[in-house]
Amino acid sequence: MNQQTQPPAGEHRTVPPRGLARELFTLKRDPLPKMSRPRWLAWLPHVVLGYAAIPCGVLTGMQLNDHYGVQGGAVVGLSLLSSASVLLSMFRPIAAWWLGLVTAALIAWAIHDHVGQGQSWPWTPAGPFTFALLILMVALRVPPRVTVWVIGITLVLSGVAEVVLRPPQSQTIIAGVAILFGFVGILGYALRATRLARGKLVEQETLTEEERARRTLLEERSRIARELHDVVAHHMSVISIQAQVAPHLVENPSQELMENLAGIRANALEALTELRRVLGVLRSEQPDDPAAPQHPQPTLAELDGLVDNVRGAGLEVTTAIAGIRRPLTPGVELTAYRIVQEALSNCLRHAPGSKVEVGLAYGPRDLHLCIANTAPTRPAAPSQGAGHGLLGMRERAGMLGGELAAGPCPDGGYEVSAVLPMDPPAPAGGTSTELKKD
Repeated sequence: MNQQTQPPAGEHRTVPPRGLARELFTLKRDPLPKMSRPRWLAWLPHVVLGYAAIPCGVLTGMQLNDHYGVQGGAVVGLSLLSSASVLLSMFRPIAAWWLGLVTAALIAWAIHDHVGQGQSWPWTPAGPFTFALLILMVALRVPPRVTVWVIGITLVLSGVAEVVLRPPQSQTIIAGVAILFGFVGILGYALRATRLARGKLVEQETLTEEERARRTLLEERSRIARELHDVVAHHMSVISIQAQVAPHLVENPSQELMENLAGIRANALEALTELRRVLGVLRSEQPDDPAAPQHPQPTLAELDGLVDNVRGAGLEVTTAIAGIRRPLTPGVELTAYRIVQEALSNCLRHAPGSKVEVGLAYGPRDLHLCIANTAPTRPAAPSQGAGHGLLGMRERAGMLGGELAAGPCPDGGYEVSAVLPMDPPAPAGGTSTELKKD
């Protein structure tokens, strides 16, 4: 079997000639990137390059006319080509380089018979600086190997022209041109590398923020699972005890009833065992350690104690309850308590000195929560939290099929409101068990 060998890490791959040729003769559109910071100067490079195209063309025409004595429409045409190559470099850098190379060749041909003693050829005094803009635009947007070939081809053609066609009285500036083009190529490479590194950094920051939000969501779901574990375990234990006691409450129970009740008890105990085995791991970050002590989960009956604790921390809190206060399902009680708790904690952290109103409204089918605070009276201390408390509250409300909204108030305060159904819907895809008579 033939196996393809991979190049060692850190070693550059050899570019196939066809691939390099496609990059050197491409006409594809490659717009000049905008500045990322500051945003109001995003189009500054385009404006500067557009204005630079005008003096490049004017300077070319002036030198052709004044220094070399070239007259006629050729001066206008070559000036326009010089400006056009600079403008084209904003959109198609490789094509602009080829256009600039052709323009430089036409200028060298036009001035060949007009070169005086000590005048430069094949480049005019201003020609290398105009062409340096084209090389800079190429280096900003193509890989370094292509920039090296662009500079190399330009210098080779200039050297060949100077060796073969150089007028006897002309002065060579090929060394200065090589230094200028090399410096511009390195500058463009450095700017391109900085832009790519900044783009990678922004991308990594975005991914890090998404990963942080995802991790916070998973942590919140894990905390919800730990809390609901106690609720589910309680009900499963009640089912098991009721199934065990039921035969003693019936006189002469039938064998079929005894078997059914025994099966209910066995299934309840098995489910309870599996529940404790799976969710017990969530009790501790180290599964091998003994599980943390079990404590009853809080309900809205403990709301007064929660509010008293917040008042003791220096926050003025008032409560209002509308409707007939009645016990709810454990999941709704726990979720409502945690939402109020998190909202009050946010008030302590972000709105010190504010006045907070906590409202509960018991409707026929829904429980309405509203926690609103006024504008803070003093600056808040820097928060050490992850900043994803609202994410956890929305997750809890969404788990029950409810809704949660949060946002600033016109007076500078903040409000959190939630609607929780009294009878949460069953999860999608869930199954219900039915007792069937044989």
